[in-house]
Amino acid sequence: QVQLVESGGGSVQAGGSLRLSCAASGYTISSICMAWFRQAPGKERERVARFGLSGTTTYAESVKGRFTISKDNTKNTLYLQMNSLKPEDTAMYYCAADLYVCTTYPRYWGQGTQVTVSS
Repeated sequence: QVQLVESGGGSVQAGGSLRLSCAASGYTISSICMAWFRQAPGKERERVARFGLSGTTTYAESVKGRFTISKDNTKNTLYLQMNSLKPEDTAMYYCAADLYVCTTYPRYWGQGTQVTVSS
């Protein structure tokens, strides 16, 4: 069982930055697949960035060059650094994890943290 708790969301003007954190417990994040997703009102949930089991990172095209996923294994925490934020980045952001294989819809989810970007 993996528990995930996100923090760091908030309101920011376009062009600003935020860093989201996802504190994990129940399993060490160094050996599991972890990802950030987001869902805007009326839209489907989309994967923003992912750390694969081998440590490979992948990003959605819409955030490449602006967002960076990272993790601190000593703190068992996943991060998402978001720079050059745009109004279209406004969404609820979720941390998610899978234990043995990365899947399209991970098994474990946090409660989400709201990000609002104003123009």
